[in-house]
Amino acid sequence: MSDLAEQIFSTVKDGGQNGAPLYIRLKRNIEEAVLRGIISPGDALPSERDIAAKADVSRVTVRKAVQDLVRGGILVQRHGSGTFVAPRMERVEQSLSRLTSFTEDMARRGLNARSVWFDRGVYSPSPEEMMVLGLSSNEMVARIARLRIANETPLAIERASLSATVLPDPTAVSGSLYLALQETGHRPIRAVQRISATNLGEADAELLAVPIGSAGLNIERISYLASGKVIEFTRSIYRGDTYDFVAELRLGDADDIGERR
Repeated sequence: MSDLAEQIFSTVKDGGQNGAPLYIRLKRNIEEAVLRGIISPGDALPSERDIAAKADVSRVTVRKAVQDLVRGGILVQRHGSGTFVAPRMERVEQSLSRLTSFTEDMARRGLNARSVWFDRGVYSPSPEEMMVLGLSSNEMVARIARLRIANETPLAIERASLSATVLPDPTAVSGSLYLALQETGHRPIRAVQRISATNLGEADAELLAVPIGSAGLNIERISYLASGKVIEFTRSIYRGDTYDFVAELRLGDADDIGERR
């Protein structure tokens, strides 16, 4: 491990972390080193004893910091081998010209997709949901929120809202939302997406198993039926280190080009 990497342990007791417990300071130092590329995926960490000596902390403190990072997906422990920086998943290329579900995207790539559910319920709509979905104040909205995972790597946090008349029982959605909508004749045929860059806060970073401050993508999607009616309003946060969104661009037709000359 380089001298620069060694500093992540030797500076644990330095000031500037607002009196945080030592295990939190050590955890943050390791996260920052991963985020900045000072230690890379696959790199081995020193032994628990060596880290305790370098950081001048107890082995209990080291163990607590490492266990938190393992739970967060930053580190992995291999029995008999030690602790390593977790490998990064190969980047997923997503076309912006096709409207498909996460489950369908992953299946097409041969990846096993699953979800960890946060919410599947029916609620009074928020002002934003009323405006986007065209709901009145006495109508209800169905919400589903989940962590999307492929090959055991968390990729996105997804929160979808639909009129409860379209999805009266959100608990019936066990996999692809679009497949569930297709069964009732409500699958969208087009959508408008807005994508913006973000740095992940503590809660989102923990769910996505990346260091706090990692690059992410905020994606807001409004989906439509063939009739032009809005059917779905989804807000998602994607890991920036695993997704590439690709759009095909074409020149305008000959008449358009001639008008510009």
